[in-house]
Amino acid sequence: MKSVASAPGKIILFGEHFVVYGIKAILCSIDKRITATSQFLDEKIVRVSSSLGESEMDLNSLNNLEKIPQKFMKPFFYVAQKAIEENSSEHGIEIILESQIPAGVGLGSSSAACVAVTASVNGLFNKLSKEEVVKRAIQAERTIFEQNSGADSSVSTFGGLMSYDLKNGFQDIPSRNNLNFIISNSAQIHDTQDIVRQVRNFKEKNEDMFRKLCKQEIEIVKNATTALKDNNLNELGSLMLKNQDLLKQIGISTEKIDLLVREAKKTAYGAKITGAGGGGCIISLVDNSNMGDTLDNLRKISDCFLAKIDYNGLTYR
Repeated sequence: MKSVASAPGKIILFGEHFVVYGIKAILCSIDKRITATSQFLDEKIVRVSSSLGESEMDLNSLNNLEKIPQKFMKPFFYVAQKAIEENSSEHGIEIILESQIPAGVGLGSSSAACVAVTASVNGLFNKLSKEEVVKRAIQAERTIFEQNSGADSSVSTFGGLMSYDLKNGFQDIPSRNNLNFIISNSAQIHDTQDIVRQVRNFKEKNEDMFRKLCKQEIEIVKNATTALKDNNLNELGSLMLKNQDLLKQIGISTEKIDLLVREAKKTAYGAKITGAGGGGCIISLVDNSNMGDTLDNLRKISDCFLAKIDYNGLTYR
């Protein structure tokens, strides 16, 4: 028996970093996915395989996840351990991951993997509701990042456009915009937690300035919500560029990212960092009228691919 589930990656349209300080963020899932295939094994082990490596543990060792050499796989073994324990199973489990999402560039690959693995592994026993999947996936992610908000896992599970803030949590944005993005990889490695600390240091040293930037971000997000409802690409693009300027002011842009944004601006409606910054990717808003020219410009200096909003979220096969 095989249990197969897939979940989409994500981009942040507005509000990264500022969301940590109570400002609303807008994010959406994209049509690039991670697929998890799980099956029982006669051997009493859990084995996880992906393009990034392979790791296995015997069932008796699952209560000590600190022994896992590849730390990024810790959530997957956590999910397997919980499922085996809850169902009093004596079977081993093999989990195979296949990804369309580049890892470590701010596109939610780790969250999508957690969602897909949670659904796939538990599907060997009982198919979970999306609400239960996201709850367990967030718990799994917190085995390696305790402060995880759950925003990425939520948008990956439910799909579409979503807003998130610390006070109100997640709220669906009832829109069916068929937005097109070009995602360009700066090929610069970054560590999200380091960048978050860097922004916190900036805030502590520049309290008045940061307060003004937060007010500007609130206005940008407010206007972006209206522009999304109206499907106003010109306004959305303009707001993306304004948001990028704020991200540059808090110090998370780089020369390569600035170059990518400048090139994208020549033809796209707008462009900005998505995610932590300090590297990673930018997103450029396009449609059929400017997609080809923008791709031609950006492909001269980076790896790029097209993406649309995914409205399906978690799916089973």
